[in-house]
Amino acid sequence: MIRKRTNDRSTNRKQPSSLWKNCNNLRALKQIHATIIIKGFNSNRAALRELIFAGAMTISGVINYAHQMFAQITEPDIFMWNTMIRGSSQSQNPSKVVLLYTQMENRGVKPDKFTFSFLLKGCTRLEWKNTGFCVHGKVLKYGFEVNSFVRNTLIYFHSKCGDLDIARSIFYDLPERSVVSWSALTAGYARRGELGLARQLFDEMPVKDLVSWNVMITGYVKNGGMANARTLFDEAPEKDVVTWNTMIAGYVLHGEQRQALEMFEEMRNVGECPDEVTMLSLLSACADLGDLEVGRKLHCSISEMTRGDLSVILGNALIDMYAKCGSIEIALQMTELPCNSYLIRNPD
Repeated sequence: MIRKRTNDRSTNRKQPSSLWKNCNNLRALKQIHATIIIKGFNSNRAALRELIFAGAMTISGVINYAHQMFAQITEPDIFMWNTMIRGSSQSQNPSKVVLLYTQMENRGVKPDKFTFSFLLKGCTRLEWKNTGFCVHGKVLKYGFEVNSFVRNTLIYFHSKCGDLDIARSIFYDLPERSVVSWSALTAGYARRGELGLARQLFDEMPVKDLVSWNVMITGYVKNGGMANARTLFDEAPEKDVVTWNTMIAGYVLHGEQRQALEMFEEMRNVGECPDEVTMLSLLSACADLGDLEVGRKLHCSISEMTRGDLSVILGNALIDMYAKCGSIEIALQMTELPCNSYLIRNPD
């Protein structure tokens, strides 16, 4: 629910050179890393910052290599620490954020407002309530509780897995409330099943963005209020693939598989492109219904959508759908093929 910042001053970086613009995979990163060492730039802070930023933030899936590079830097500055904490908080293993912060403190590096925001995001993803409370204490110790960026992150943490009363207190103490803080507290109420309070906050929002609408729709869906979710969905001034996926998944979750398939047709009619999440929900609906004909049509749609890059998750979902729809022969044949072969195979 936390939004991406398009102008994040925590990076404090100049425009990258063409060398870094072309660094888009692990191999290129390793080549640049080697060049920096060979040419003696491994003490150049600007080069090291770009190196760490590329590994932790820019290139997907190479955070472990970023940790290896970071461990070789004798005296990382606050930018490098923050970049590693931020990258780790967004990775598949966010637990490393606490270790990084502990190492940072032990080396005598003073944290800033960005440090705690990234650290809290990691705690929120892990739902580490006690650790998050400790981080909140650090925020108070260093005097960053007045910073709006930190406050919004605290509201998000306490709304999701901390103390909702604290989240509410911070929210109402804000001199100016942004759409981020409104949405964070609304999501907290919805997540705890307080749909009445969540809707009251939603209705009171002076400005609602797409995330705000998605938050409230998701709250209704997760609590079984599909009729209210549909009403809000129809009222939403704009929708993205997340909005559609929430409704489709909600119908499947609550046993309204036909309605999920109908919503998919609506989605296509308005020109919204489905993604993997959409197809996983729809394949589950077909499997529950045992509707082989619709399942085959979905298989064709998936082939067109993925264009030769079918994930293992989607491949397994297709096999499960064919098996549950009674087409055991196709399901068995597909288990013997590489995932990419599912795309060129005629499901008939």
